[in-house]
Amino acid sequence: MVVGVAGYYGFRNAGDEAILEAIARELQARGHEVVALSGDPKRTREDHGLRAYHRLNPLALLRADLWLLGGGGLLQDATSALSLTYYLSVLRLARLFRKRVVVFNQSLGPLSPWGERRVRKALQGVPVILRDQDSLEYARRLGIPAALGADPALLLPPPPVPREEDLVLVIPRAGVQEEALTTLYVAANHLVHEGKQVLVLLLQPGYDDEVAEVFRLHRIERTSDPRRLLYLAAQAGYVISMRLHGLILAAAAGTPFAALSYDPKVAAFAKETGAYYQELPGEPIKLYKAALYGRFPDWEKVARLKERARQSFDLALGEGVPIKGSGRG
Repeated sequence: MVVGVAGYYGFRNAGDEAILEAIARELQARGHEVVALSGDPKRTREDHGLRAYHRLNPLALLRADLWLLGGGGLLQDATSALSLTYYLSVLRLARLFRKRVVVFNQSLGPLSPWGERRVRKALQGVPVILRDQDSLEYARRLGIPAALGADPALLLPPPPVPREEDLVLVIPRAGVQEEALTTLYVAANHLVHEGKQVLVLLLQPGYDDEVAEVFRLHRIERTSDPRRLLYLAAQAGYVISMRLHGLILAAAAGTPFAALSYDPKVAAFAKETGAYYQELPGEPIKLYKAALYGRFPDWEKVARLKERARQSFDLALGEGVPIKGSGRG
């Protein structure tokens, strides 16, 4: 079967590229061919070895038998109403072409009342798999039947790299309040004073460049390559991240982590893994002590999330217990 994947791909965001890498690996291991919609098809072909088409080409939806919408945080209008409109349009057009569509391992929200109405209407009769318990409860409040999965990037295998216990990855994000970046900066300074090696990792080059000035006294690396992120997460002794996939790839690598949550999806993952987290703007002393004294997530909960991620592919592909709903309009 040819399976299409539609999400925020081709925009040099390491987290979303990690999702695509994980989905493609799992589908290919199950014997399926994978195609992707991308903002930069050439880059996606080169980076992932997939057939890729421009995300604004509607005829590309004819190239697959099944479309997975996601993963990621696509069903929200906090970023912009235009983003939500695009993804719901992809869903509707694929169904118009008589393609099966599954909303795959997404988080749900934040949504305005306008966005809630649009999502509720668009998802009628569509199988929905959500990646966290908070999103599932939100879906139930909206009257949207859904199954519980987990982020596919949890399934990425870490490389066999030696652990450097004194290495701490600090992963900020642009577009947040200045006080939150100060929290990370002060926490990083305390860790350096305690003898830790701090590496500040920017996961969306271009977008995140504006925060580089805040951390100019620290070692900084920019990467949109999920393989590089996974390598560093496996190498580090601890990860402190604002970005969700800094946490997810730390979990995949078995590296302890703490979160500074700018978005409900970050807090949701921290809660589900039993990890330490703070809401913005955060308290730097408590945050650096979480890393200094090795405050761990609950690894049994992480293992359950990984199993949920595997089972979500069974559901989406029709190889497990069926999800209510049909991909046809």
